[in-house]
Amino acid sequence: MADPARLQVQICYAAPGLQVLKDVEVDEGCTIQQAIMDSGLLREQPAIDLTVCRVGIFGKVKALDTPLRAQDRIEIYRPLIADPKDSRRRRVAHKAQR
Repeated sequence: MADPARLQVQICYAAPGLQVLKDVEVDEGCTIQQAIMDSGLLREQPAIDLTVCRVGIFGKVKALDTPLRAQDRIEIYRPLIADPKDSRRRRVAHKAQR
């Protein structure tokens, strides 16, 4: 029986003052969650909590059980600190006061 095919993927994570790009090789049929776990990134960056952080492939949000394809870029998104709409409203109100 032949060995399962291997896929090259990249895992990306960014935080203030930190950018991680990790190239990993995974088995064909591997999911996003399996790739992240196998990469060791969760040990290196304990702030990442996959129950809170959303993940995606090339900017499109995906479920953790999404199977990977060759050359996929897995992105781990941090939770938003502020609602972008509220931030914009505050900026507009601040400019109006000037």
